[in-house]
Amino acid sequence: MDELLAEFIKRLLLKIPISEIMTILRTWGFLSESQLQTITLRQRKELLAQDVVQLCEESGVSLDDVALLDIIYNQVHRHQKLWDVFKMSKGAGEDVDLFDIEQFKSSFTKILRKALKNVMVSFREAEEKALWIRIAWGTQRTMPNQYKATYVVYYPQTPYVFVSSSRMKSSIPLLGQAFETHNSPAPVQEISPWQDTDEDVRIVHEHTVEKERIQRVTQQVFGDYPQPRLEFAQYQLETRFQSNLNRSILAERKEPLRCLIKFSSPHLLEALKSLAPAGIADAPLSPLLSCIPKKGMNYFKIRDK
Repeated sequence: MDELLAEFIKRLLLKIPISEIMTILRTWGFLSESQLQTITLRQRKELLAQDVVQLCEESGVSLDDVALLDIIYNQVHRHQKLWDVFKMSKGAGEDVDLFDIEQFKSSFTKILRKALKNVMVSFREAEEKALWIRIAWGTQRTMPNQYKATYVVYYPQTPYVFVSSSRMKSSIPLLGQAFETHNSPAPVQEISPWQDTDEDVRIVHEHTVEKERIQRVTQQVFGDYPQPRLEFAQYQLETRFQSNLNRSILAERKEPLRCLIKFSSPHLLEALKSLAPAGIADAPLSPLLSCIPKKGMNYFKIRDK
């Protein structure tokens, strides 16, 4: 197998959470069930990825096959992307075209390759009748960059196109040429193709405001400077269980609950700082964690009043 192709597969697998790997590989359908049964999930992810690469090599995997796996991964994690929405228009009096998906794929690819020699186009039809298009862009002198692909979601016979791309400005004119059944697309407000259109504007506004609030609160707590390097934090927690339910054994317990809580990380404070912006924890972060940089001593007690 080509080293670049093996590295592409490995880097893609390393992005997939362990809990999703088997599901995504089965959806891909390239490896047989007997091959999948040989994969050991309880090992370092790098070793797991290498095992899958070996199976792919034995089965004669191609770049087109891996591009399909990449589409499936992005379909599963589509909500993590920011999608730009474009609405295409038709001339006055023009009827809706009968849509032939195979003809569309062929035409779309030919038009792009006329405009740009080095471009790779892959398609996958989703269950919700959406056509997913993956475009890896190159230049007239360089091969397509598989790590900076454009993802397009197109619902046939509708004027809407959803595009996720790190090269939006340069790719949109070319994409506009390839949707030949419509006039050039015009941008619409930023929404997700999986949201209720009646609530799109409000949801986007809410998300934007919330994201700004999280960034502001996080900066207020941790500052905008690099955090001191700390690899370990330990708490002796003493608390009581509170409940409005009757006959709660823990609520009736007179003795407090005591436990030891340990946090460890190569860079603990930077990890804590990233929790809220990553959506893993609410903002503001609990004072039990955010107070660490403000303590003048390495040892302190927290009591439940």
